[in-house]
Amino acid sequence: MSELPVSIGDKASFTKTVGESDIYGFAGITGDFAAPHVNEAFMKNSQYGTRVAHGALLVGFMSTASALLATRVIDTRDDLTPMSIGYDRVRFIEAVKIGDTITVNYEIKDLEPERRRTRAALTATNQHGNVVGVAEHIMKWLVNP
Repeated sequence: MSELPVSIGDKASFTKTVGESDIYGFAGITGDFAAPHVNEAFMKNSQYGTRVAHGALLVGFMSTASALLATRVIDTRDDLTPMSIGYDRVRFIEAVKIGDTITVNYEIKDLEPERRRTRAALTATNQHGNVVGVAEHIMKWLVNP
């Protein structure tokens, strides 16, 4: 059986500026047209003063960061298939607004070779360096037949 292809401390990151089209595209795909995401007049009087991104969109950015690390493995190994099996301890710390540039950092924190799993810490920050979201990601490393 193949060893786990990553080590504690291995990293990946993803950066994207959130645009209005991201918010509306995500709303269209998911059906979540809640006022905090699509109604500027409603949100103008809120503590945020403007629309905010869906939390699940931020999780999507986290998924991209994990996929970047997985792709590095796929590009060098044909004996394994990495599969995301979930996110734990997901928290949205600060609102993400249109125009914010979000960077998600993904770092392997724990190896579970007997279960063929890795755990990684995810931290999302905005352009000001403020943490906007955190999570733990679990990756299963399947051995190809």
